[in-house]
Amino acid sequence: MDHITTLVDKRHSLAHVLAMAVLQKYPEAQLTLGPAIDTGFYYDVDLGDTKPSEENLKELTIAMRKLVQKGGIFLHKEVTEEEALIHFSKNIYKQELIKEIAAKGEKITLYITGTFTDLCRGGHVEDLKDIDPESFKLEKIAGAYWRGNEKNPMLTRIYGLAFDTKAELDTYIFQQEEAKKRDHRKLGKELGLFIFSDLVGPGLPLWTPKGTILREELQDFVWELRKSRGYGKVVIPHITKQNLYEKSGHWAKYADDLFKINTRDGHVFAMKPMNCPHHSQIFDSEQRSYRDMPQRYAETTMVYRDEQTGELSGLSRVISITQDDAHVFCRVNQIEDEVQSVWEIIQTFYSKFGFTLIPRLSSRDLTTPEKYLGKVENWEIAENKLKDVILKNFGTEYLDGPGEAAFYGPKIDFMAKDAIGRKLQVATIQLDFAQPERFELTCINEKGEKESIVMIHCAIMGSFERFLSVAIEHFAGAFPTWLSPIQVKVVPIGERQAEFATEVYKILKAADIRVELDDSNDSLGKRIRNAKTQKVPYIIVLGDKEVEAKILTVEKRDGSKIENIFVEDFTKMITEEIKNRSL
Repeated sequence: MDHITTLVDKRHSLAHVLAMAVLQKYPEAQLTLGPAIDTGFYYDVDLGDTKPSEENLKELTIAMRKLVQKGGIFLHKEVTEEEALIHFSKNIYKQELIKEIAAKGEKITLYITGTFTDLCRGGHVEDLKDIDPESFKLEKIAGAYWRGNEKNPMLTRIYGLAFDTKAELDTYIFQQEEAKKRDHRKLGKELGLFIFSDLVGPGLPLWTPKGTILREELQDFVWELRKSRGYGKVVIPHITKQNLYEKSGHWAKYADDLFKINTRDGHVFAMKPMNCPHHSQIFDSEQRSYRDMPQRYAETTMVYRDEQTGELSGLSRVISITQDDAHVFCRVNQIEDEVQSVWEIIQTFYSKFGFTLIPRLSSRDLTTPEKYLGKVENWEIAENKLKDVILKNFGTEYLDGPGEAAFYGPKIDFMAKDAIGRKLQVATIQLDFAQPERFELTCINEKGEKESIVMIHCAIMGSFERFLSVAIEHFAGAFPTWLSPIQVKVVPIGERQAEFATEVYKILKAADIRVELDDSNDSLGKRIRNAKTQKVPYIIVLGDKEVEAKILTVEKRDGSKIENIFVEDFTKMITEEIKNRSL
């Protein structure tokens, strides 16, 4: 069967081409590892004291394109450990890798292109001429420790971007440039939504009054959707004994990621990194009948994970994580109805942000069964139940994600495309037989017998922090009116309009509209610019004409205007917009 070249093969081949170009320019360089990654490839190289510049990247890109245009096939060769060590006798990094491969009893393979040979498992394009020379470029230079260990030498990591076509490459570069403008860290500061403090610590965001409005609006919306479907609110502590997570299976999996607390009487507690084991104890506090099923618990609460400082990134990766968490405890014959209900909540929620969702069935990696808790037959039931719900709601065009399951169960991950075309994972529905089994959770069925139950984990936003990083960048900070911290700004031209401006402000305030009155001594132009910088949806500018006629002139955020509207009519209009959570 002929090999079908994939984008991963092209990216992997380009990593080899980068290595060839590096050796042309830096003959003494020692190559280490060069994998394909989601957007292209990189190669880690020991260049000694040489520090490449951005100009060197341009030179290397040109050299790579010449090599691609020249062409070259990839020849596969299997060798012994001794042969490999002789070939790479001057490269300490390759020698280390060769010895590891041999110790595992795995085959040692080389790929040869022209005069260049690399230690590699494959795959590759058949010929370098198969690659469009305009479909890739080197992107940036970074430092990276060998094998990710700070005790090892620091290497130079050269990143490259690679796509099937130049058009796809250009689209990605545009997305990245646009993403810089929309960066939630930059906009969060400019809009006064959240801060980080060195005294508090990295990964621990502090939310301002404006940012807290965003959080509370989102929390209220999720609760509104859940309340209508029979969920009840619960509250749990922020710490727990080690025993709870040992029983749930989380301790063995995540012990290194937990904040641990040693008490004076010798117990070990942990700051909770998740809520499901606690919720299981609420369910298990009394024997449930089939008539009590399902039980639906919802809670908005913080969890804590000891992330490495270098992995933290604005709101996208934090230590204190606010989850809009919920767990449904149900019978096996109730799974599809309950998953369907969560699906509808997710669809309703994300429709208010303009996201189109594509589900991904995240299942086991069948080659590594040891990674997963629970019985194989339960995994099969769970995966089939989730697939049935996806087929019913979405059809056969869903994404397949083998190996993406949680360690305790399969899940439906919802993928969204944001305003600049980036694909992001947002909501998730997880099906879990393992924890109910470990905690021996049951209900009494119609025959008076104990019946094992199943647990559904459902997060709509996942975490407030990550969702808001997505939403801020998706809207570029210009939130829909219902979500905007300031919905209306009233700007009188001068003192003669101050009394009417105050009257308008009070009417809007009484209608529970988030309104601000800017009657400061700044110039009119500056006050209007400030309102636009804050991305306020509606700016009411009041002059003599408006005061005399008791009407409003309203400038919308898109630059269009509503003229000659009475304050009562404007209040009714914006109230309806907020009530409907219109985009």
